[in-house]
Amino acid sequence: MRETPEKLNTQAIELAQQGNYTEAIACFKRALSLERHNHLLWYNLGITYRDAGDLTNARIALERAYEINDEDDDIVETLAVTCFHMGDYVTATEYCTDGLATNSDNAHLWNLLGVINFNRDEYALAAESFEQAITINPYYYDALYNLRDAYAELGNKAGVAMCEQQMRHISPSGKNHA
Repeated sequence: MRETPEKLNTQAIELAQQGNYTEAIACFKRALSLERHNHLLWYNLGITYRDAGDLTNARIALERAYEINDEDDDIVETLAVTCFHMGDYVTATEYCTDGLATNSDNAHLWNLLGVINFNRDEYALAAESFEQAITINPYYYDALYNLRDAYAELGNKAGVAMCEQQMRHISPSGKNHA
């Protein structure tokens, strides 16, 4: 049987799902030796490093995926979140901004941008980003939750009440209550 990047990718994903990260990473690296410019392989390698707790190598792999395909929402979101978790708010913000320039309707990137600003104690900017996220998706529970907290920091009691009312109508998973 001939070894192909697709087969190695599938095998690596299965290994990662079983928690065999070292073997999965080796599989992804083998696939990348056959196809260096495959953004999906770099992305999956980054996800596997992240899941294994290695954010430094996750970021390196995700940055390579982003260099190859800077218009993929999943890549830019995962890269921005990884930078955020590494405490690199400046770079995380840059990736959010780049991603939103490509797709301004990405509620997840708006929410993440809000979280970054909230963590910088820039509550008005955070609220604006969360508002953008829920304008795109009014049932985005995490963005509503975050917006409520930003409004609370800003002393906007009416905004807090509005968010809490909307949150009662949806579950944390984003599904409407029947």
